[in-house]
Amino acid sequence: MSSRPMIPGGASLVRRRVLLGTAVLVVLVALAGLAAYLTRDGRSPSKVPAVQPSSPTAPSTTPSAPRTRPRALAVPPKTRDPIAFGKAAAAALWSYDTRAYSRTELRTALHAWLTTEDRYADPASVDKVVPSAVLWKEMAANGQFATARVHEGHFPDSFTRALQSDPGAITQAYIYAVTVSGKQSIAWKGSHAGGAESSTTTLAVQCRPHHPCALVGVMPSVAP
Repeated sequence: MSSRPMIPGGASLVRRRVLLGTAVLVVLVALAGLAAYLTRDGRSPSKVPAVQPSSPTAPSTTPSAPRTRPRALAVPPKTRDPIAFGKAAAAALWSYDTRAYSRTELRTALHAWLTTEDRYADPASVDKVVPSAVLWKEMAANGQFATARVHEGHFPDSFTRALQSDPGAITQAYIYAVTVSGKQSIAWKGSHAGGAESSTTTLAVQCRPHHPCALVGVMPSVAP
């Protein structure tokens, strides 16, 4: 993504990522590439749907387009189930509607899904899923929008094995890895059909006891 929230002081940024790595790595140590994701300055986005500007004359790749009615911004569900929350969060991350709201409004809405515990929240990983300002402008000119359909969500095998080997490790931060698969459908004004592609992502979800779940961030790679 093209923009990131500013964090005063380089030392604070490094310290924050070290704290995040210490808490999450205890449980997610078996996830390939996680350590680098939590500690390096430049993070790579997970495999999320590529967003490209579309023209009204683009060829159809699916038999029917998504609903054309403008869609409201997604609101986090009040659930304590990390898989249910992960599926809802993935759908929100894969959806947008340039006809209904601005890019800034979308970013603000997605940040509302993040945990309020700043030491764990990774808004930069969420921002990377949002189209750049230049791309958003092009998409808005065509009234482009995307909808998401989630097919399945689960704990990655590596996460499950790590949790089984040390069940008490999760009680420090209560952060779970959730892999979600589905499909993103894209359409634009004046089109009778749009494009669609399969999508899979792994999210870090925090679900503390007696509190609704919240998003920690988007993992840099998909954990099966």
